[in-house]
Amino acid sequence: MRLTVVGSGDAFGSGGRFQTCIAVSADPTGPPRVLVDCGATSLTAMRQQRLDPNDIDTVLVSHLHGDHFGGLPFLVLDGQFRRRTEDLTVVGPVGTGTRLEQAMEALYPGSTRVRRRFDVHVVEHADRRPLQLGALRVTPFEVRHASGAPAYALRVESPTGSMAYSGDTEWTDALLDAAGDVEVFLCEGYSPHPVRWHLDLDTLARYRDRLTCGQLVLTHLSATALAGDLTSWQVAHDGLQLGV
Repeated sequence: MRLTVVGSGDAFGSGGRFQTCIAVSADPTGPPRVLVDCGATSLTAMRQQRLDPNDIDTVLVSHLHGDHFGGLPFLVLDGQFRRRTEDLTVVGPVGTGTRLEQAMEALYPGSTRVRRRFDVHVVEHADRRPLQLGALRVTPFEVRHASGAPAYALRVESPTGSMAYSGDTEWTDALLDAAGDVEVFLCEGYSPHPVRWHLDLDTLARYRDRLTCGQLVLTHLSATALAGDLTSWQVAHDGLQLGV
């Protein structure tokens, strides 16, 4: 499995970083076929990193905030105008289908009624119910983040490796299960100190020894976190590639 951190930033582009987007390739020699989250800036980030959006067949959504979900209308419409023919599957919390339709109509009225050469299939998953997507096994773990729908950490496993992503959340022991024994855990490090609905570095440091992942890599850092002392942490950046 190969991971590319397409976007490592928070909602506000702190540090000039793109919003959350992680590209996953189950075949280390092939192009990424899966995105974990698709923030509003993801299409720009993919093009900067020479990743073809039409290669993506599945998007796994951790929660329904714009910096994790808002790139989906652009991904769909890009496929339409670039003559995509392969269907796209979107996997997310309950309400994903409705929220995607609303977002597309808000941004591009009438876009949900267009006939395309491909279909968009929405699968709404539930806490700790694994879903098999080709070679990948995806398991959501409900976490603590207010987004108008359940928010999840995501565990992704393949015959060649495993990774987990915290999504946005306060500390919850569900993260120990989501990241248990995976090779890479991409974990929110939003703030140096506690802030509601997000994971801070003080709290993460207290639980660090309980995490059994191979690598712990911080992502989704605020401007305050980026300006602080990060020397004791491994920190993601846009374009970072990780082999697992």
